[in-house]
Amino acid sequence: MAKRPSILRSSLALGAAVGVFGMSFGVLAASADVPVPMACAMSLFVFTGATQFAAVSVVASGGSPLSAVVSGLLLGLRHTGYGLALDRTLPRSPRRRLLAAQFLLDESAAMALAQADPEDGRRAFWTAGLAVFGFWNAGTLVGALFGSVLGDPATLGLDAVFPAAFLALLVPLVRTGDGRLAAATGALIGMILVPLLAAGLPIVLAAAGAIPAAVVRRRARRRHHDP
Repeated sequence: MAKRPSILRSSLALGAAVGVFGMSFGVLAASADVPVPMACAMSLFVFTGATQFAAVSVVASGGSPLSAVVSGLLLGLRHTGYGLALDRTLPRSPRRRLLAAQFLLDESAAMALAQADPEDGRRAFWTAGLAVFGFWNAGTLVGALFGSVLGDPATLGLDAVFPAAFLALLVPLVRTGDGRLAAATGALIGMILVPLLAAGLPIVLAAAGAIPAAVVRRRARRRHHDP
């Protein structure tokens, strides 16, 4: 069983990295003339970075609100896979599941799935989700208010902190053969489709990389149980 301080430290470190990314969103929203209250409300209620960036970028480039919503929904489809993967980790009560849905993120899913013990997985899910929520919203507020003074964090290279921290979370998931197969297949699908499809779709379709891994795991289980 993982130690609680370890989960807390990892969650806070990840949340701080995401907070820097949230500052970038605040700066982007301010540059697109999105009012500060609206930018903050988007982070509070939408609370998914890629979707928020896509929606604001579409509107800033002259696209319609409908296009922004569709773009965001396409990126958000990946959360369906997270929900399926974490079915046994998420609470059983419908009300609690509804609350958990607000914190079903790339980061909370990765933290939960990286734990071998189910109880640690539940603890990691909530700890990471709440940490990211706090830092993301604080970063959005700072970026929206002081973006003109701070400048875009990306110009300082700070935007690299988030993907680096997220990659560190994925390490336990690719230590198994089926995990490596899923990662390699998903990466291949993404690389092939990025030049061909609209932004967001390759990410969603890359989730199909988990299918070969699931087939391999099912066959391995059958061989293990069959006499």
